[in-house]
Amino acid sequence: MEMQSKIFKALADENRLCILRILQTGEICACKLLDNMQVGQPTLSHHMKILCESGLVLARKEGKWVHYSLNREEFSRLAGQLGEYGKKK
Repeated sequence: MEMQSKIFKALADENRLCILRILQTGEICACKLLDNMQVGQPTLSHHMKILCESGLVLARKEGKWVHYSLNREEFSRLAGQLGEYGKKK
């Protein structure tokens, strides 16, 4: 339940949903995310921390930059869990 709570928190913000949409195209550097968002670096870092802690986003450091990508396995697992809520018990 704790992890699901983190996931729902991560999905409950418009900026984080925008980040996830951008990441659908593939891995992207934090610098490119900044170019596509209307937020500053500290705000982006805050959003990325929440997304990574939820398990929805993976981070890979290369030099001084961090590259982010969707954790597609986690999204598949989440879809299965959400489907369980709709089943009659």
